[in-house]
Amino acid sequence: MENIQAIKQRFGIIGNDVHLDRAIEKAVRVAPTDISVLVTGESGVGKENIPKIVHSLSHRKHAKYIAVNCGAIPEGTIDSELFGHEKGSFTGATQDRKGYFEVADGGTIFLDEVGELPLTTQVRLLRVLENGEFIKVGSSKVLKTNVRIVAATNVNMESAIEKEKFREDLYYRLSTVEIHLPALRDRNEDIHLLFRKFASDFAQKYRMPSIRLDDNAVAILLKYRFPGNIRQLKNLAEQISVIEEERVVSALKLQQYLPNNKGNFPAVIGGKKENDFSTERDIMYKILFDMRNDINDLKKLTLDLLKNENVEEVQEENHQLIEKIYGNNNSKNTNFEVLNIPQNSSEEKEYDFIETIEEDESLSLQDKEVEMIKKSLEKNSNKRKLAAKELGISERTLYRKIKQYDL
Repeated sequence: MENIQAIKQRFGIIGNDVHLDRAIEKAVRVAPTDISVLVTGESGVGKENIPKIVHSLSHRKHAKYIAVNCGAIPEGTIDSELFGHEKGSFTGATQDRKGYFEVADGGTIFLDEVGELPLTTQVRLLRVLENGEFIKVGSSKVLKTNVRIVAATNVNMESAIEKEKFREDLYYRLSTVEIHLPALRDRNEDIHLLFRKFASDFAQKYRMPSIRLDDNAVAILLKYRFPGNIRQLKNLAEQISVIEEERVVSALKLQQYLPNNKGNFPAVIGGKKENDFSTERDIMYKILFDMRNDINDLKKLTLDLLKNENVEEVQEENHQLIEKIYGNNNSKNTNFEVLNIPQNSSEEKEYDFIETIEEDESLSLQDKEVEMIKKSLEKNSNKRKLAAKELGISERTLYRKIKQYDL
């Protein structure tokens, strides 16, 4: 069995963090078996390395290794991609097609972002895990496959199970062994080491001297949280390597490349970051809900006025509501003219009024949704995965919204 340092060198893994070493050690120990493995950790921590280690050290190493990004495949075609389809099974199926589970028979399949799988596909996957059986789309013939499944996710699986977005029985079949990779901010001693490695790689790639950070810049680098983890750090090193003429980077220069220049010490108000997007979103939702409640109250008041001939009596009972909607100056003088509703309104007019309010409300909510999506995409440099995570929706849902609103 290869030691941990040899494995790191073989797969280009940089770092000496004890938690990283423990994750690699677990991968090495589980590799000779056929046990299913679930790799967990935030986006950008390098989860794709673990299934490669598992496959290369297993008895399947000479067979196929296929990596599938479940979050990038549209919901309508993912069953066909994984399990194949018969000719004529759906529009566009002009010939039979083998799925990944058939192609990788005897090898390993890596299911990245497995938490994004639709529930119907989860049922099919569970059957493969239980008895190695699957059925192509549009077929009734049961096929057998002998594949090892290694899955990865950045989703909180317990929360997904509670929300009924992921099957509990499938989770336990996938996570016979769970390997967790730490976030970059929890590997503080590895951050500068990784930066130097990336800087050296890009110096060779672009044929230029390697950049380096001065002491103050190193201090700033170590304090930054890196929400995008290793992927973000690599992008940072590449940007600075290409753009900066000076090969020694100061703290001031480095801060210009760090989003919001806030490092690892954001201003905190009530336990939340100042200008945090989730905080702004919560405030926006509260405003929208308050507006909706006011509109519902206005509907009720209007209906009461329409149905009740004694206007003054209704006004007296709803005095506070009228004050809230029209202000103190007009509350006592509010009448049908202020509400712009004729006394003898027909039932048809009444419903037209209500439908108009509901339509305006719907349009307002849609505008806010578009605004929030635009803001999140702009904040995350149009990276859909990060934007979707920030908005609390799946990447597939965000992609659909982008197409729907033509963003």
